[in-house]
Amino acid sequence: MDLFDKISADIKSAMLAKDRVRLETLRGIKKEFLEAKTAPGADGVLTDDAAMKILVKMVKQRKESAEIYNSQNRSDLAGDELAQASVIEEYLPKQLSEDELTEELKGIIAKVGATSAKDMGKVMGVASKALAGRADGRAISAKVKELLA
Repeated sequence: MDLFDKISADIKSAMLAKDRVRLETLRGIKKEFLEAKTAPGADGVLTDDAAMKILVKMVKQRKESAEIYNSQNRSDLAGDELAQASVIEEYLPKQLSEDELTEELKGIIAKVGATSAKDMGKVMGVASKALAGRADGRAISAKVKELLA
């Protein structure tokens, strides 16, 4: 069962459970998936890789919105955004811990043969693809800078 079908099935479960936040979030995910499937140039198929990218983007948007709401003392709205982010994260692969991220990046740096900060572009290209969905881009970038320094 691909991710699109899983989301559709989970929408039904959320309806039966009368879980408002989960239902609203899953409908938002399905909307994004449908838009990606019917976008110009798309062939009507949504791969799991493309779906993962959409989910990562959605989590990032929710967390950024929550930060803005918190800075404006709107913790009620921030809580809603964080609740939606946690529902979306259930469909993403387990996030790497800092130690796991460091080990993965050391392996990538060795494989690419990077020796200085000048090689950061080569490392980031490989690391972004290899760690997609398992680590935040900012965290990868910061750790690569640290390791190459």
